[in-house]
Amino acid sequence: MSSHQPMLQATGVTKTFQVGSRFRAGGLQQVQALTNVSLDVFAGETVGLVGESGCGKSTLGRTLLRLYDVNGGRILFKGRDITSLSQRELRPLRADMQMVFQDPYASLNPRRRIGDLIAEPLRVHRKPDGARRTAADVAARVAELLELVGLRPDHLPRYPHEFSGGQRQRIGIARALALEPALVVADEPVSALDVSVQAQVVNLLADLQERLSLTYVFIAHDLAVVRQIATRTAVMYLGAIVEIGETLDVFARPAHPYTAALLAAVPGRGAAPVPVVGEVPSPWNPPSGCRFHPRCPRAEARCATERPLLRAVAPGRLAACHFA
Repeated sequence: MSSHQPMLQATGVTKTFQVGSRFRAGGLQQVQALTNVSLDVFAGETVGLVGESGCGKSTLGRTLLRLYDVNGGRILFKGRDITSLSQRELRPLRADMQMVFQDPYASLNPRRRIGDLIAEPLRVHRKPDGARRTAADVAARVAELLELVGLRPDHLPRYPHEFSGGQRQRIGIARALALEPALVVADEPVSALDVSVQAQVVNLLADLQERLSLTYVFIAHDLAVVRQIATRTAVMYLGAIVEIGETLDVFARPAHPYTAALLAAVPGRGAAPVPVVGEVPSPWNPPSGCRFHPRCPRAEARCATERPLLRAVAPGRLAACHFA
């Protein structure tokens, strides 16, 4: 893979879910969670995904790793098309792309000791040469992982309920790193933690990225956290990316009205409030044209009928707005 090619490349990705029941009134309904999403992720960078709850951030993260099947579009990982691979075909690639989940309380089996939880990927997956790991190999790697995330060897026989939220998330990070992945999707990894602990976990992720040459897709609703860790930031609204660019540039000069509204709501920024009216539309019945137009202070007649494409508005900046 050339250093100029994306490690992960999503092009026109669409994801649809069926909701409801065929046995009830209304039957099954199709809900489009992602609409024509394109995103490049380059080796060594952190791409932040931000937006309101329900905008599709977590769905996109899971779809990029093929935890969800793709209904349309294409996903390339290290130049290989993984869009239509079966779970059996994907299995050898799983070691190279891992996920850190949002809730450290729910993502760890409460009936298993943390030593077993961290060791599980090492026992399931073979070495790159196809050989199985010995018990000694597994034990040595688990000890190394504990040290990496700031835990002690005497923690191994304990159960998840014996740890704080921050420690549990460290355990989840250790498990995600067990197979030495190149790409990690972190799905709101600090949102369930106390504010005092969030900075510690973010600093740990940044340190691990530098030490292990990791690439992150970092999903969050806290813009201050994203500004701290993300190289580039993609802003999502109702299943689509509406703006993407270098993080500091996006925060200083938002090109899309929705981005400006999100940033104006951050406490302490001192930005003038951007008047955004109404609630987020239902994904069951999204607006025509620009999906943000019913709430946008800059909307004009064309916004209700003509959907803006994500286009270059400055070097390294893309925005889906007619007036960006």
